[in-house]
Amino acid sequence: MIKNTYSKPADVVAEDGRVLIDGPDGVDVALTPDAARITGERLIMGADDADARQRRREALDRDT
Repeated sequence: MIKNTYSKPADVVAEDGRVLIDGPDGVDVALTPDAARITGERLIMGADDADARQRRREALDRDT
């Protein structure tokens, strides 16, 4: 199943010892600070991986 892809980032606030994430398509999540920190690190790693894959695809398209 292909998921929707959004270009608008989620809003994030800290409240009552939790990190609240309000994103597109009804995303509404409350995380502990530790879970939010790990999720943030995973998001950065995923974004870096997606960027690298896109650059490789673009380079291959230019070479063909």
